[in-house]
Amino acid sequence: MAFVLRRPFSFTSSLTLATKQAPKTLSTSLSLRSFHAKPSPSTFASKPLPRPPTLSKHALLQPFQRAYMPQGAAVQGPAAGNKTQRLLYGVGIFGGTLIAINLVFNRETREDGGMPAYERAYLNETFLTTGLGLGIIGIAAKTLHQSGWSYRLMATNPWLVFGVSLAASIGSMYGTFATSPDNYVQKYALWSAFNLTQAAVLSPLLFLNPALLSRAALYTVGLMGSLAFVGATAKQEKYLYLGGPLLAGVAIVALSGIAPLALPVTATRTLLWTENIWLYGGLAVFGGFTLYDVQKVLHHARLAEKGLVRRDAVNESISLELDFLNIFIRMVQILGMKSNNNRR
Repeated sequence: MAFVLRRPFSFTSSLTLATKQAPKTLSTSLSLRSFHAKPSPSTFASKPLPRPPTLSKHALLQPFQRAYMPQGAAVQGPAAGNKTQRLLYGVGIFGGTLIAINLVFNRETREDGGMPAYERAYLNETFLTTGLGLGIIGIAAKTLHQSGWSYRLMATNPWLVFGVSLAASIGSMYGTFATSPDNYVQKYALWSAFNLTQAAVLSPLLFLNPALLSRAALYTVGLMGSLAFVGATAKQEKYLYLGGPLLAGVAIVALSGIAPLALPVTATRTLLWTENIWLYGGLAVFGGFTLYDVQKVLHHARLAEKGLVRRDAVNESISLELDFLNIFIRMVQILGMKSNNNRR
């Protein structure tokens, strides 16, 4: 049940964010077309009168521009220093977040003197599989978007998209869980189908500014990396008790995510509250799930070493992929809201 609720109800947010951009471009093109019509001839003059020679605005301003504008005032491309500053800024954010989260959440470290080799190898394999899955989602989403899938998805009934995407995600996810790791081909085929389903739902996000998506991805990697480090170095099973409270929290977040499909548009205050719960409450909930899932991976590693459970990094990676996607979607929306406020 936890995985069902943690399925990212991203189609509502991705469609909402995309429709704020796509209709704007469509309306702009339509308005430009309406003003490109040929003007009607004047009915008040029988003959066209010769116009006196006039100077253009550029010609009038040119002497002043030469006198008062420095030579280097021309628009130049982004300097190399900008990229260095942004890189240092990103590294600073990641390092500061890591230190702050480590001080707050990681006061009690492991008592066994460090992570055993078997746990480290299992955790590294899980992270590698998670990165591979996220890469498949990104490449597939871009390919689908370029093929026109995003436009067709936005023109479809949201309830239909919700039902089909939820059924496909849950079906492929539980099919992956139920398949034995020894059945290599079927296991990875179902896992790939799960990733492709996520890509199909998230593809409308590519209507947004690529710089905004890159920043959201960078912040998500920084946040999840910091929390994963804390979960890996914290005391054994310290955060496993969070499973119950997080499940209750994600249920509330999921209900607030589908509220805009059921509530009327006139319920402005209610919709505002549900959006804040979905946005900031979901960010906190899935940050907690990252801590929980990393410690769950290490717990399963200890059980697998004793032969009590099967070693299966693919199943473990699905949890971390869902955490990443849910945090990423909320980062995109927060940054989009911030940029809109700055424009005003």
